[in-house]
Amino acid sequence: MKTRTLGRNGPTVSALGLGCMGMSHAYGTGDDAESLATLDRALELGIDFWDTADIYGPHTNETLLGRALKGRRDRVFLATKFGFVAGSGQFGAGQGPRVDGSPAYVRQAIKASLARLGTDHIDLYYLHRLDPATPIEDTVGAMARLVEEGKVRHLGLSEVSAPTLRRAQAVHPITALQSEYSLWTRELEGNGVLEAVRELGIGLVPFSPLGRGFLTGAIATPDQLDEDDFRRKNPRFQAEALAANLRLADTVKAVAADVGATPAQVALAWVLAQGEPARAADGRDTLHIVPIPGTKRRKYLEDNAGAVDVRLDADALARLEAVFVPDVAGPRYGATEAAMVDRAP
Repeated sequence: MKTRTLGRNGPTVSALGLGCMGMSHAYGTGDDAESLATLDRALELGIDFWDTADIYGPHTNETLLGRALKGRRDRVFLATKFGFVAGSGQFGAGQGPRVDGSPAYVRQAIKASLARLGTDHIDLYYLHRLDPATPIEDTVGAMARLVEEGKVRHLGLSEVSAPTLRRAQAVHPITALQSEYSLWTRELEGNGVLEAVRELGIGLVPFSPLGRGFLTGAIATPDQLDEDDFRRKNPRFQAEALAANLRLADTVKAVAADVGATPAQVALAWVLAQGEPARAADGRDTLHIVPIPGTKRRKYLEDNAGAVDVRLDADALARLEAVFVPDVAGPRYGATEAAMVDRAP
């Protein structure tokens, strides 16, 4: 597995990370045995950047990773997130969970995550969403104290605007910003966030780089999804929008056939390509991107891993851009989830 630097002066991690949410949360019934085997296989492949959150389950995904980490904690660059308060609301039910970024909750959350993960430190600790009731300076200040105490090595934020990111950076260096970014989710290109992470030297960690599985070409109707799969309530996976988006997936398939790769590998190769080459000799304008495709099965993990060896030429990139920039049907989130994403005024 190739490696990348997470930010201008950040740690070196595998060029692809592993999003672990689906092993325990949101994507239908889990299988702990297969998930643990997938985590084993990730290390065999050199994928050492693992991503979880306390809300996944809630709590069960961190516990699962804690089992996988026993005896090999030093081989994994471990990221987890806090902020959502378990039991305070449910996405898709009209009101999402409450977010708490208060300094007191920062300390409460890290203590619980360390216990579930069975470790004495987190390599990358994210605020999962901005708490509108707590100034970002207060939240990041409390997170910075965890760094001073050795409980956390690096700080991150998730789904925040460029102004919030700049305010946070003024308190303590931010290593990574986690946001949705893929061929069919391009908001970061027009809201100033990409410019901010480049300027500040912050790593970008795209989640859902496979379009929540759609870009693999494996989902043609909502009926293919489990009854408890959250995508059934996602606007882009409603029958009419999904049908309209199928030609986008067909374009990915066509490009994949031409370059000798799978659709998943092409979708990931596009994301990886946005972070190279360096735009300046000193690297200050480089966009450091490390996507974290999620999976709970070894066969998909192995497929994804091959993306680091796929190179898309200018023609392939142009073919993808021609359909994806203007033509995606449906917003990426429903109203409840969208309201929790920090946006610049």
